[in-house]
Amino acid sequence: MNDTLDTLDTAADVVRQENVARILDCAERLFRHYGYGKTNVADIARELGMSTANIYRFFASKVEIHQAVCGRMLATCYQLTYDACHGPGTASEKLRRYVQTHYQWTRDTMLDQEKVHEMVVVAIERDWHVIEKHIDRIRGLVAEVISDGIATGEFADQDPEVASRCFSAAIITLCHPQMVAQCLAKKNRAMPDELIEFAIRALKK
Repeated sequence: MNDTLDTLDTAADVVRQENVARILDCAERLFRHYGYGKTNVADIARELGMSTANIYRFFASKVEIHQAVCGRMLATCYQLTYDACHGPGTASEKLRRYVQTHYQWTRDTMLDQEKVHEMVVVAIERDWHVIEKHIDRIRGLVAEVISDGIATGEFADQDPEVASRCFSAAIITLCHPQMVAQCLAKKNRAMPDELIEFAIRALKK
Protein backbone atom coordinates (compact mmCIF):
# COMPACT_ATOMS: atom_id res chain seq x y z
CA MET A 1 0.00 0.00 0.00
CA ASN A 2 2.77 2.41 0.94
CA ASP A 3 4.62 1.61 -2.28
CA THR A 4 1.47 2.43 -4.27
CA LEU A 5 1.05 5.75 -2.47
CA ASP A 6 4.70 6.60 -3.03
CA THR A 7 4.33 5.86 -6.74
CA LEU A 8 1.24 8.05 -6.96
CA ASP A 9 2.99 10.87 -5.10
CA THR A 10 5.99 10.60 -7.42
CA ALA A 11 3.80 10.67 -10.52
CA ALA A 12 1.88 13.67 -9.19
CA ASP A 13 5.15 15.47 -8.44
CA VAL A 14 6.41 14.83 -11.99
CA VAL A 15 3.18 16.22 -13.44
CA ARG A 16 3.43 19.27 -11.19
CA GLN A 17 7.03 19.93 -12.21
CA GLU A 18 6.07 19.62 -15.86
CA ASN A 19 3.25 22.13 -15.43
CA VAL A 20 5.51 24.53 -13.55
CA ALA A 21 8.12 24.28 -16.32
CA ARG A 22 5.46 24.92 -19.00
CA ILE A 23 4.19 27.99 -17.15
CA LEU A 24 7.69 29.40 -16.67
CA ASP A 25 8.69 28.72 -20.27
CA CYS A 26 5.56 30.49 -21.50
CA ALA A 27 5.92 33.39 -19.05
CA GLU A 28 9.54 33.97 -20.02
CA ARG A 29 8.63 33.88 -23.71
CA LEU A 30 5.87 36.47 -23.20
CA PHE A 31 8.01 38.64 -20.92
CA ARG A 32 10.72 38.66 -23.58
CA HIS A 33 8.30 39.46 -26.40
CA TYR A 34 5.85 41.92 -24.84
CA GLY A 35 7.68 43.02 -21.70
CA TYR A 36 7.09 42.24 -18.06
CA GLY A 37 4.79 45.21 -17.49
CA LYS A 38 2.51 44.36 -20.43
CA THR A 39 2.12 40.67 -19.59
CA ASN A 40 -0.36 39.41 -17.01
CA VAL A 41 -1.36 36.01 -15.66
CA ALA A 42 -4.39 35.87 -17.96
CA ASP A 43 -2.07 36.25 -20.97
CA ILE A 44 0.04 33.32 -19.78
CA ALA A 45 -3.05 31.19 -19.15
CA ARG A 46 -4.48 32.03 -22.58
CA GLU A 47 -1.22 31.16 -24.31
CA LEU A 48 -1.14 27.77 -22.55
CA GLY A 49 -4.82 27.03 -23.06
CA MET A 50 -5.33 26.97 -19.30
CA SER A 51 -7.67 28.80 -17.00
CA THR A 52 -6.22 31.60 -14.88
CA ALA A 53 -7.34 29.65 -11.82
CA ASN A 54 -5.17 26.74 -12.94
CA ILE A 55 -2.11 28.99 -13.09
CA TYR A 56 -2.82 30.10 -9.53
CA ARG A 57 -2.67 26.47 -8.41
CA PHE A 58 1.07 26.65 -9.03
CA PHE A 59 1.91 30.31 -8.48
CA ALA A 60 0.24 32.78 -6.14
CA SER A 61 0.85 35.79 -8.37
CA LYS A 62 2.57 37.23 -11.42
CA VAL A 63 5.35 38.41 -9.11
CA GLU A 64 5.97 34.85 -7.96
CA ILE A 65 6.17 33.69 -11.58
CA HIS A 66 8.60 36.51 -12.32
CA GLN A 67 10.77 35.51 -9.38
CA ALA A 68 10.88 31.91 -10.59
CA VAL A 69 11.80 32.99 -14.13
CA CYS A 70 14.62 35.17 -12.78
CA GLY A 71 15.76 32.31 -10.59
CA ARG A 72 16.11 30.06 -13.63
CA MET A 73 18.05 32.70 -15.56
CA LEU A 74 20.41 33.29 -12.64
CA ALA A 75 20.89 29.53 -12.19
CA THR A 76 22.23 29.44 -15.75
CA CYS A 77 24.61 32.27 -14.93
CA TYR A 78 25.77 30.50 -11.79
CA GLN A 79 26.53 27.28 -13.68
CA LEU A 80 28.57 29.16 -16.27
CA THR A 81 30.57 30.99 -13.61
CA TYR A 82 30.96 27.80 -11.56
CA ASP A 83 32.51 26.09 -14.59
CA ALA A 84 34.77 29.10 -15.15
CA CYS A 85 36.00 29.03 -11.54
CA HIS A 86 36.59 25.27 -11.57
CA GLY A 87 38.43 25.07 -14.85
CA PRO A 88 42.20 24.67 -15.27
CA GLY A 89 44.77 27.33 -14.54
CA THR A 90 46.03 29.55 -11.75
CA ALA A 91 43.74 31.45 -9.40
CA SER A 92 44.32 34.60 -11.47
CA GLU A 93 43.38 32.80 -14.66
CA LYS A 94 40.22 31.44 -13.04
CA LEU A 95 39.16 34.87 -11.79
CA ARG A 96 39.89 36.38 -15.19
CA ARG A 97 37.79 33.68 -16.86
CA TYR A 98 35.02 34.10 -14.29
CA VAL A 99 34.67 37.85 -14.85
CA GLN A 100 34.83 37.53 -18.63
CA THR A 101 32.17 34.80 -18.52
CA HIS A 102 29.88 36.79 -16.23
CA TYR A 103 30.33 39.95 -18.32
CA GLN A 104 29.55 38.16 -21.57
CA TRP A 105 26.49 36.45 -20.08
CA THR A 106 25.21 39.79 -18.79
CA ARG A 107 25.61 41.37 -22.22
CA ASP A 108 24.10 38.44 -24.10
CA THR A 109 21.20 37.72 -21.75
CA MET A 110 20.36 40.98 -20.07
CA LEU A 111 21.08 43.62 -22.68
CA ASP A 112 20.52 42.18 -26.14
CA GLN A 113 16.78 42.26 -25.60
CA GLU A 114 15.23 45.37 -24.06
CA LYS A 115 12.32 43.39 -22.57
CA VAL A 116 14.68 41.06 -20.71
CA HIS A 117 16.53 44.07 -19.31
CA GLU A 118 13.22 45.46 -18.05
CA MET A 119 12.44 42.19 -16.29
CA VAL A 120 15.82 42.13 -14.56
CA VAL A 121 15.69 45.79 -13.55
CA VAL A 122 12.33 45.21 -11.85
CA ALA A 123 13.79 42.28 -9.92
CA ILE A 124 16.84 44.28 -8.80
CA GLU A 125 14.84 47.34 -7.77
CA ARG A 126 12.49 45.22 -5.66
CA ASP A 127 15.50 43.67 -3.89
CA TRP A 128 14.20 40.13 -4.33
CA HIS A 129 15.71 37.25 -2.41
CA VAL A 130 16.56 35.43 -5.66
CA ILE A 131 18.96 38.26 -6.54
CA GLU A 132 20.60 38.29 -3.10
CA LYS A 133 20.91 34.51 -3.10
CA HIS A 134 22.62 34.63 -6.48
CA ILE A 135 25.05 37.32 -5.32
CA ASP A 136 25.95 35.29 -2.22
CA ARG A 137 26.55 32.14 -4.28
CA ILE A 138 28.75 33.98 -6.77
CA ARG A 139 30.79 35.60 -4.00
CA GLY A 140 31.23 32.15 -2.47
CA LEU A 141 32.75 30.89 -5.73
CA VAL A 142 35.11 33.85 -5.89
CA ALA A 143 36.12 33.36 -2.26
CA GLU A 144 37.04 29.74 -2.99
CA VAL A 145 39.29 30.77 -5.87
CA ILE A 146 40.93 33.50 -3.78
CA SER A 147 41.45 31.03 -0.93
CA ASP A 148 43.22 28.66 -3.32
CA GLY A 149 45.37 31.54 -4.56
CA ILE A 150 46.34 32.42 -1.00
CA ALA A 151 47.24 28.79 -0.25
CA THR A 152 49.59 28.62 -3.25
CA GLY A 153 51.20 31.98 -2.47
CA GLU A 154 49.80 33.59 -5.60
CA PHE A 155 47.72 36.06 -3.56
CA ALA A 156 48.60 37.90 -0.36
CA ASP A 157 47.47 36.43 2.95
CA GLN A 158 44.03 37.90 3.63
CA ASP A 159 40.45 37.01 4.56
CA PRO A 160 39.03 35.33 1.41
CA GLU A 161 35.45 36.39 2.22
CA VAL A 162 36.39 40.05 2.59
CA ALA A 163 38.60 39.86 -0.48
CA SER A 164 35.73 38.32 -2.46
CA ARG A 165 33.37 41.14 -1.50
CA CYS A 166 35.97 43.76 -2.43
CA PHE A 167 36.85 42.02 -5.71
CA SER A 168 33.16 41.83 -6.61
CA ALA A 169 32.71 45.52 -5.82
CA ALA A 170 35.71 46.40 -8.00
CA ILE A 171 34.28 44.67 -11.07
CA ILE A 172 30.60 45.46 -10.47
CA THR A 173 30.37 47.59 -13.62
CA LEU A 174 31.03 44.37 -15.56
CA CYS A 175 28.35 42.32 -13.81
CA HIS A 176 25.48 44.61 -12.78
CA PRO A 177 23.05 44.82 -15.75
CA GLN A 178 22.19 48.49 -15.31
CA MET A 179 25.83 49.51 -14.91
CA VAL A 180 26.94 47.39 -17.85
CA ALA A 181 24.28 49.05 -20.00
CA GLN A 182 25.36 52.54 -18.95
CA CYS A 183 29.09 51.92 -19.36
CA LEU A 184 28.74 50.43 -22.84
CA ALA A 185 27.70 53.85 -24.13
CA LYS A 186 30.55 55.72 -22.42
CA LYS A 187 34.01 56.22 -23.85
CA ASN A 188 35.66 57.47 -20.64
CA ARG A 189 35.20 54.25 -18.61
CA ALA A 190 37.82 51.60 -17.85
CA MET A 191 37.81 48.83 -20.43
CA PRO A 192 36.77 45.37 -19.17
CA ASP A 193 40.26 43.84 -19.46
CA GLU A 194 41.82 46.84 -17.72
CA LEU A 195 39.40 46.58 -14.82
CA ILE A 196 39.85 42.82 -14.50
CA GLU A 197 43.64 43.10 -14.36
CA PHE A 198 43.46 45.97 -11.85
CA ALA A 199 41.20 43.92 -9.54
CA ILE A 200 43.41 40.84 -9.77
CA ARG A 201 46.58 42.85 -9.02
CA ALA A 202 44.94 44.14 -5.84
CA LEU A 203 44.84 40.56 -4.51
CA LYS A 204 48.56 40.01 -4.96
CA LYS A 205 51.47 40.80 -2.67
